[in-house]
Amino acid sequence: MNYTANQLASITGATLVGNGELHVKSIAFDSRNLYAPNETAFIAINTSKNSGEKYIDAAIDKGVKTIISENQTNTNPEITWLLTENSIAFLQKLARYHLAQFPNLLSIGITGSNGKTILKEWLYQSLSDEYKTVKSPKSFNSQLGLPLSVLQTAEKHQIGIFEAGISQPGEMQKLYSVLQPRIGILTHIGSAHLAHFKDEEHLIDEKLKLFASSEIIIFNGDNPLVAKKIKKIYSDRTLCSYGFAPHNDLFIGPNWKNRSEPIQVFSSSSEHFSFPAQQRDEATLSNALCLSAVLKTMGFSNEKIVSKLNALKAVEMRLESVNGVRGNLIINDSFNLDLDSLSIALQCVGEYNKPKKTLLLTDIVEGKNKKELYNEVVRLINAKQFDKILLIGKEIAEFQPFLNTETHTFDTTEQLIESKILNSIENSLVLIKGARKFETEKITYELELQKHDTVLEVNLNAILHNLKVHKSFLNPQTKMMAMVKAYSYGLGGHEIAEFLQHHHIDYLGVAYADEGVDLRRNGITTPIIVMNPEQHSYGTIIDYNLEPEIYSFRVLKQFHSVLKSKGYEGHYPVHIKLETGMHRLGFKTLELEELVHQLKSSELKVASIFSHLSSSDLPDEKNYNLQQFDVFKKNTDFLIRELGYAPLRHILNSAGIVNYSDYQFDMVRIGIGMVGISPDPETQRQLQSAVVFKTVISQISEIKKGDSIGYSRRYKAEKDTRIATIPVGYADGIPRRIGNEKGYVGLHGHLVPIVGNVCMDMLMVDIGDRQAHEGDEVILFNGNPSLETFASYCETIPYEVLTSISRRVKRVYVKN
Repeated sequence: MNYTANQLASITGATLVGNGELHVKSIAFDSRNLYAPNETAFIAINTSKNSGEKYIDAAIDKGVKTIISENQTNTNPEITWLLTENSIAFLQKLARYHLAQFPNLLSIGITGSNGKTILKEWLYQSLSDEYKTVKSPKSFNSQLGLPLSVLQTAEKHQIGIFEAGISQPGEMQKLYSVLQPRIGILTHIGSAHLAHFKDEEHLIDEKLKLFASSEIIIFNGDNPLVAKKIKKIYSDRTLCSYGFAPHNDLFIGPNWKNRSEPIQVFSSSSEHFSFPAQQRDEATLSNALCLSAVLKTMGFSNEKIVSKLNALKAVEMRLESVNGVRGNLIINDSFNLDLDSLSIALQCVGEYNKPKKTLLLTDIVEGKNKKELYNEVVRLINAKQFDKILLIGKEIAEFQPFLNTETHTFDTTEQLIESKILNSIENSLVLIKGARKFETEKITYELELQKHDTVLEVNLNAILHNLKVHKSFLNPQTKMMAMVKAYSYGLGGHEIAEFLQHHHIDYLGVAYADEGVDLRRNGITTPIIVMNPEQHSYGTIIDYNLEPEIYSFRVLKQFHSVLKSKGYEGHYPVHIKLETGMHRLGFKTLELEELVHQLKSSELKVASIFSHLSSSDLPDEKNYNLQQFDVFKKNTDFLIRELGYAPLRHILNSAGIVNYSDYQFDMVRIGIGMVGISPDPETQRQLQSAVVFKTVISQISEIKKGDSIGYSRRYKAEKDTRIATIPVGYADGIPRRIGNEKGYVGLHGHLVPIVGNVCMDMLMVDIGDRQAHEGDEVILFNGNPSLETFASYCETIPYEVLTSISRRVKRVYVKN
């Protein structure tokens, strides 16, 4: 896009204040990720839970000259304002106008519950070498994401592939006003986003509104309700159904589970073709079938379709970060490489707090106009100001002169490794972005600190999603503290805190001062509460600007004494713990008058007053919880009245947020809820699992009936079988008590029992005749078994399972 501010005002009906001749080539809604700020407009998005207007100053500080907002928040004469009644509506009007400028574009709109993003990426892989194609970046499919995707369309494009996702009734009509696709695709309809609809039929009715102007509609015909409705509403269109059932226009043969045979695809016209497939789960095959249906309706021959299917690359839209040698942080985004994924990866660089930045980039092997492609690559890279750039490949090496920092070129990955230049990188963020053929995983292996096959994978986007789910129970002004004690419940220390800080968490909570010091040393500036301040740590707390919990007069006196000995002037923030029924720590009701007296005569400022619920997750203890709330409110009311000011008040934990949101006061504390666990079944369905504990098979052995397995011969095979040994044991956090068929692990979606005693570094599982190979992935917990199920094997709770996972287990941080 390329519009002047005057044109934007005319197109959208916005009120222009300032220089109407300024050009806008892109629109950003996140002040943390800005490119070419002089040509970017920042749009402030207001929601019921947050206001984008509070980030306007941050965008201006980064050089943005044009602001799109519902309110003018300052009178800076250098800033041009586009004032609108609704920022999302502004974007949608602009996108609708923009798309209308390209009447010859073949627009493809994809909606459904599952598979939208995978299908979009596969369509792009299949079509981009035949046509100039634009697509939604990642899963940009919302009221905000879709118009931003559409605004990428340019004159050169012949095909546009866009996702449209909804979570509420009425949203699709707005998306339809932006995108009226000529080809409409409805993927699988499932339970995702069903919460706000009356039933499945209501959801389908809303999804189908996207196809009101579509000439061709492709849909999963295995759902009889979908098939019935589409054939009734859109009987005058070209329809193509796909699925596993033979009544579909395109369907998969019945022997698809037989791995010794290729996948057979049949059509209603008696044509058929076949293709090999390693992955044979229903979701993958359904996506492949849908892709085939789209290509077929576009006139591709069966032979061409098979060649496209065979050329498909796995779509792994994830960004992994791991700790590296010499203080480096390795960001591995080598799962796919095109201009969109490069742009997104570069935007993510700003989320990490590292003083230096290094980029490793290979040739982009797809795309026709190499000069145009690499000129844009150069522009994107230069905007990020890397300290060092390493280029692999002959094509991209030609553009080295245009990069404005220290740059080294190599023909191959092996050549780079042999050069030893990697040894010169230290205390740096290293972004690795490579096409698969360059095998840049070898570089990751050279740079990563831990090389254990056993991995705890933490999905940061799932944590963010879970935070948003819990925030939906709260008022917009309610603050949130994230508990990152005990190494963030085993997930990682500063890595989690850094991510939460980037997403504007209000407070962080740690147990001990050492944990807070580690966060401060790693660049965390968010306020940090120390929940268990030991007396020898008070000086450290003050030196590192940490805020202690004060739970007794002894602690109050000792902390105040250390504060005075350091010559501190002003009012130091502390947090007062009240005893309301947990009977663990805290000031009791009878102590409050003396507490007020001592606080008033000190150099302390009460930042918050809080307490703990003993049973917020137990419905049977509701009356006791209500008693605690009553005590807490009366006592905090008294303290606020006597102190003469109002500190923050907080008592709710993760379960309390869901079960007792009426008592949210000024702030809440979230812990296990971030991981994706809730005692409320409805909330649990909305949460995403944020952690996967996994390893691989080291060896598979044939075992005869009567053979013993492991130490002490505690287990003897009852029949001939196969045993897989995996490299994880009680030193990694797997308790010995779950050996001998008390616990199970996941192998290719099936549970297999742990047999024999769990060893320090290994355990054994009985895989029987299941298909498995050495090196195959084994899931200790995630989906099957879940973290909760694994905790039940261990006869404990998820908290203990997570915090027991050894530090020697490599943590990998993923952003999908």
